[in-house]
Order: sequence, then C-alpha cells, then structure tokens
Amino acid sequence: MNKPLILVVDDDKAIRSLITTILEAQEYRFHAVSNGMQGLLEVASQKPDVLLLDLGLPDIDGIEVIQKVRSWSNVPIIVISSRSEDKDKILALDSGADDYLTKPFSVDELLARIRVVLRRENCKVYSNLEQTEFINGELRINYVSGCAYVKERELHLTPIEYKLLVLLSKNVGKVMTHTYLTREIWGNSWESDVASLRVFMATLRKKIEENPQNPQYIQTHVGVGYRMIRVPISK
Repeated sequence: MNKPLILVVDDDKAIRSLITTILEAQEYRFHAVSNGMQGLLEVASQKPDVLLLDLGLPDIDGIEVIQKVRSWSNVPIIVISSRSEDKDKILALDSGADDYLTKPFSVDELLARIRVVLRRENCKVYSNLEQTEFINGELRINYVSGCAYVKERELHLTPIEYKLLVLLSKNVGKVMTHTYLTREIWGNSWESDVASLRVFMATLRKKIEENPQNPQYIQTHVGVGYRMIRVPISK
C-alpha cells in the first residue's frame, strides 16, 4: 500500500527543505511548491492526502488558498505559519483548515498533527459505512436513539450538551472554533456567545470526563475553540 501523499506549500526554501526531509525520513510521499497558485494546481492534479500550507505566500494569501480548496476538496489542511495571533488561527480554521501549527515547530509535533488528520480520514471511511454509532474510548454515542454513554452508563444530557457532543464527535481530531460551534448551536439568536458556550462545555465535561480538570476527550484551544481527542478503546 502506498504511503500517504503530502503536499507542502511554503515559499521559504529552508522550511520546505526541513519539512520534506522530515517527511522523507518517515517514508511519506511528498510534493513541495513555493506559491499558492502552484499549490492549487497540485491539489487538483495530484489529489494529496494532506496539505501543509503556509499563509504568507508571495502570490495569494494562504487564507484564499484554503477557501478555494474548500470549494471543491475536503483534503485535510494543516496550516504551518509564523502568524501566532488567535485571530489568524480562528480565520484559518473558520475558512476550512483542519489544524494550525505555529512556527517554529517541533518535528514530533508536526508528525503527530499529520497522524491525527490521517487517522481522522481513515475513521471517516468507517463512519460512512456505519453512521448510527460513534465509539471513542469508553464514550459511546448512538445517533439513532439520541443517547450517549460512558462505561455503558447512560448520560443525562441537555439538548444543547448533546448537540455539542455530536458536533465534536463528527469532527473528531479537528479544532472547532467558538464561532463555528455557537453558530451551529444557536444560529443568530441572542444566546450565541462564547460565555454561554463555555458554560455548556464545562457542564458537558463534568458528565463525560473522569477528571474534568484533566480532560481526555475534549481539549481546549485557548482563545480559539475545542477539539475532541481520539481515545484508545480500553482493553
């Protein structure tokens, strides 16, 4: 079986060389280009399994690349950028990026982020075959009955808590921004604010996490949003 194909789009020659050396050492297949238009052509022609994308490109901004790609492709996009402000992360994630890594980055973290998006894509294949139930560690959600369980103990969730849990479960491994979550939960109603989201997330954690202060299922990305972590099934 062929190793996943990873497309690197970055105008910094040293960074491109570093990333491709890392990928080669892990025996990933890869292509590397230096601008956004080349990146778009490569996504269309090569159909990579993962796109590693810089935002500060010489021809078009990386955000525009994300938006164009998302108009016709669901390829996982990991942004690798020196832009470290929360507003930049939120804009990239809301535009359709799956993850955001700030330069300088560690080799281990980059490889871990790649593994996460690849694992999530593999899980999607399984989910397309069986969409009635979600299992993550000791958490189980039956989408048909609308019930959720931890260690086979049924959870008593409010409608909003259940909707949040389902949204996170259907995007496991992906950072969901505050904007996206509040829009999906409340639409344009007056309740759709981050403070309300934090309250409901706190009550949800108390119900699904063994230790809400050290959560294993729902990870907070401060100033950005939340992510459901893939948890191994206990043996």
